[in-house]
Amino acid sequence: MKAKGLLGLCLALAVGSASATSDRPVSYEGWGQWKVVGEAQLSWLFFDIYRSQLLAPQGTYALSSDVSPHPVALRIEYQRDISREQLLEATLDQWEKMGIDKETRSRWIAKLYDIFPSVADGHQLIYVTDGSSGSFYYLNSDKPMQKVGRIEDESLNDGFLSIWLGNNTQYPKLRAQLIGMNR
Repeated sequence: MKAKGLLGLCLALAVGSASATSDRPVSYEGWGQWKVVGEAQLSWLFFDIYRSQLLAPQGTYALSSDVSPHPVALRIEYQRDISREQLLEATLDQWEKMGIDKETRSRWIAKLYDIFPSVADGHQLIYVTDGSSGSFYYLNSDKPMQKVGRIEDESLNDGFLSIWLGNNTQYPKLRAQLIGMNR
């Protein structure tokens, strides 16, 4: 696997079953109480990249043709320093491998440009979605958790989550661990 492709997974996200709907926004307080669906470790050669955890209100992920038909959260704790530019480049790489057209990739990455931070060992990036839109949160040891951006575009919401949870992900073993298939 290419390091660039692996870094694409460093963008954290999640999906699970839920009782909330898109007209009831998912809040930080709410997702913090959700149950773990699955966990996965992404490593490349001898390097640990991140540890991920998928959360959902009921602790389950409902398989569907829609990658996010319900609220979910993916929490990523990074185990190495990764610049914002590397995260963006890796995201583009994953979307290209998934067959997303260039125009759509460009539109989506422009929206993520102002959201993604650079991350360091021990930092967390969390994406919380109600199934159609979502928010990114960032946590490091220097500051309390902060909201760093919001996605209102349902196609971007699903496109972002598909990197980890879609049927055409480049990392099917990681997907299986995150959605709880290895329990």
